[in-house]
Amino acid sequence: MPYVTTRDDTRLHYKDWGAGRPVVLLGTAMMDSRMWEFQASFLAERGLRCITYDRRGCGRSEAPWDGYDYDTLAADLADLADHLDLRDAVLVGYAVGGGEAVRYLSRYGAGRVAKLALVASTTPFLLRTEDNPEGLDIALFDEMADAIRRDRAQWLSDCTVPFFGGPNADPADLPVSAELARWLVSTGLEASPRAGTEIYRTLFTTDQRAETAEITLPTLVIHGTEDVAAPYHLCGPRTAELIGGSRFVSYEGAPHGLFATHAERLNEDLLAFVKE
Repeated sequence: MPYVTTRDDTRLHYKDWGAGRPVVLLGTAMMDSRMWEFQASFLAERGLRCITYDRRGCGRSEAPWDGYDYDTLAADLADLADHLDLRDAVLVGYAVGGGEAVRYLSRYGAGRVAKLALVASTTPFLLRTEDNPEGLDIALFDEMADAIRRDRAQWLSDCTVPFFGGPNADPADLPVSAELARWLVSTGLEASPRAGTEIYRTLFTTDQRAETAEITLPTLVIHGTEDVAAPYHLCGPRTAELIGGSRFVSYEGAPHGLFATHAERLNEDLLAFVKE
C-alpha cells in the first residue's frame, strides 16, 4: 500500500488511479477513502487521475492523538500534493473535506489547483452564534460526542437511515441496499474514537465564512435538500453565495450520502465540471 509521511510524521494511506488531470477526492468525517469507489473508478476510466486518501485517524492511516483541526488537515493535503507533485488539480471536498479544501486554498494558495467542487460540504459555518442565529446549538455536538463515547457502534448504526435517506426516511425503503449502507457506515468504526470526536468538533465549530468568500477558483457547489449532517439551509446555498461566480446545483430530495444514493448523477456532474 502506498503511504505518504506528513510533516508531523503521520503516515497516510492513499490510492492513485488512472492518468490525466488529477482529481483529489476528500471524504466525510469518519468514513475513509473507500466511500469514493463509485466516483474514483468512474473518473479514472474516463481519462482522469483520481487520488483518494484516508484522513489521519481514519481507515488505514495512522491515528495520532492530536491534529484534527483544519490547519493540520490542510497541511496533510499539502504534503500529499507535494509528494505527488500535483498540478492543475481539481479538489473535490465532501462534507468536512470541503472545509479541508477551503483551508488548504486559504493557507497554501491555488498554485497546484485549477478548480474546486464542494459536495455536501459543511462550509461555511454550522454553529449558532449571535451573527449566525440559524446555526446549530453546541448541545447537539455535545450529545453526539457523548454517544460516541458510550456506544460508537450504535451511534453509527443510528446514523445510517438519515445519512442515506434523509430526516423522514423509511428504514425499509432506502435508496441504497441495506448491505451497502451497513458496509459504508461500518468503515466509520475503523476511525479512532478520538479522531471521530475531534473531526466533528472541527467541522461543527469552525467559522469559515471569510476564507470561503476569498475563493476565486471556478467552483461547483452541490448539495442535497434533505441533508441532515450538513443542513441545506446552512451550507450549500450559503457557500455558493460567498464564492463569486460559483455554480450551485441543488439535488432535490438528496440526503447527505448522495455519493452513493445519487452516484450516477454526481459522477456525470463531476466529470462535466472537470473536463469543461
